[in-house]
Amino acid sequence: MWRAGLTLISLLVLIEAKNDKLKEVFKWNHIDFAYPDEQTRSASIASGEYKKENNMPLGIEIWKDKVFITVPRWKTGVPSSLNFVKLTDGESPLLHPYPNWATNNVTEEKNYTIGNTFRVRADECDRLWVIDSGLINIVENAKVLSPPKIMIFNLTTDELIREYHLKPSDIKDDSFFANIVVDVSPDKCDEAFAYLPDLGSYCLVVYNFKENDSYRINHHYFHFDPLYGDYNISGVNFQWTDGLFGIALSPLKENGYRTMYFHPLSSINEFTVSTDVVQNKTAASESYHEFKLLGSRGPNSQATTSFIDEKSGVMFYTQVNKNGVGCWNSKKFPNDYSVDTNTLVVSDKETMVFPNDLKVDRDSNLWVLTDRLPEFIYRKLNYDNINFRVFKAPVAEVIKGTVCDN
Repeated sequence: MWRAGLTLISLLVLIEAKNDKLKEVFKWNHIDFAYPDEQTRSASIASGEYKKENNMPLGIEIWKDKVFITVPRWKTGVPSSLNFVKLTDGESPLLHPYPNWATNNVTEEKNYTIGNTFRVRADECDRLWVIDSGLINIVENAKVLSPPKIMIFNLTTDELIREYHLKPSDIKDDSFFANIVVDVSPDKCDEAFAYLPDLGSYCLVVYNFKENDSYRINHHYFHFDPLYGDYNISGVNFQWTDGLFGIALSPLKENGYRTMYFHPLSSINEFTVSTDVVQNKTAASESYHEFKLLGSRGPNSQATTSFIDEKSGVMFYTQVNKNGVGCWNSKKFPNDYSVDTNTLVVSDKETMVFPNDLKVDRDSNLWVLTDRLPEFIYRKLNYDNINFRVFKAPVAEVIKGTVCDN
């Protein structure tokens, strides 16, 4: 009986959910940058280095009073891929390149550091982890600047701590790295691991900070599901074959490891594996049965990124077909991942079209970056009517009254 009741509640939330919980923090009609002066900005426009219509934010991260915003180089005209704004900068702030302009300048290829990044992660040791795809102008005249690489910055000094290029054995012809997840404890900063989902060649690359080494893990669960590669956003129908994409980590367990929750983008299923398996370089790809199917979110529930709030145990994930954010409580339903235990907590067909990235900060606030549309949908719509938004709300308020509420 209780399950039937939960199903009814979930259906009502799905029908009625609106974005009345997340509060708008930033909003842009177009992305602009904090140039040193107007003369430099005019020169950037004249040279084609900056074309406002080609700048679309995608990734978000929060560290103290800074909000990091990534702007992928889908086309030419993106002057800086990794940027930040401050919470005190106003409603539609100019983006500041991080850590500076020179680091993001790809016009001088010998001197650049950051070519093209999609998502970043600030860890508990005050370091910013960046995955650079090394590929720029992806949908125009694609150009490879370097192999994919990891860059780690000291957030207190803004200095580059380490730059690590993935090995040839980590990369395939169709590899594409658009996400990075960091596994570390604040008292063991040198024992960090980074997990890099390869959505194009269906694998997971694991980077061991202490050993300064990486390796590739293969598994069937990293592949896309051909039954769920169909999408419809803003009335535009298209198909994607993206594999492993979203990864969320549980709090540390008694054995010192975490549970990794993961899913391909083109799938409605969630899977799990213990991080002691993926951190074992010699055995990871041979431990097929250690990877488990957790369950299904239900029809039309393809998701990009996901993140777990350690305080509540609630996993949040984007819902690209539903213009919103979904949730599941890992503490409340540790062995039940289903339509009954997942729900859509916020949704809005006007302000939350294609939510692309989300994070939970250290104070248990949920942040969502939305309205970054896929390139071909973006071209079909009127640019002047598109707004890019960042939302925020306490986790407790977001899940209140839903199946995810503790």
